[in-house]
Amino acid sequence: QVQLTESGGGLVQPGDSLELSCVASGPAFSTSAMGWFRQAPGMEREFGAGISWNGARTIFTESVTGRFAISRDNAKKSVSLQMSSLKPEDTAVYYCAAGIRPYADETTYRSDEYDYWGQGTQVTVSS
Repeated sequence: QVQLTESGGGLVQPGDSLELSCVASGPAFSTSAMGWFRQAPGMEREFGAGISWNGARTIFTESVTGRFAISRDNAKKSVSLQMSSLKPEDTAVYYCAAGIRPYADETTYRSDEYDYWGQGTQVTVSS
C-alpha cells in the first residue's frame, strides 16, 4: 500500500515557476510508476506527467510538454513536478498518484492504472 501527500501548491503569476512535491509512505513506492494529474473547476481530471519506477522514462500531456518536468527520488520516496512558464489554464488541483507496475521502465497516462492517490494541492495561476 502507498499513502501519498502532496505539497507546494499556491498562488503564482503567469510566467512563474512552481515545484510540487509528493512524499510516499509504504513499501510499494519503489515499484510504482508515479503520475501527476490535475483537475480544474468544472472539468474532468486529466493526466499531466508520469515517470517510471526506475526514473528512466517520463511522459507528458501535450499541453505541458516543454514546460513541466517530473523527477523522483526513490531513496526519499518522493516525486516532484517542476512547472515553469505557468499559464492561467494550469490552474487546478494537482494530484499525485502511484501505480504498481511489473516493469521498471513502465509508465502510463491512464488514471485507471493508478492504484493510490493523494488528496491534492491547489495551484492557482493569476495576475
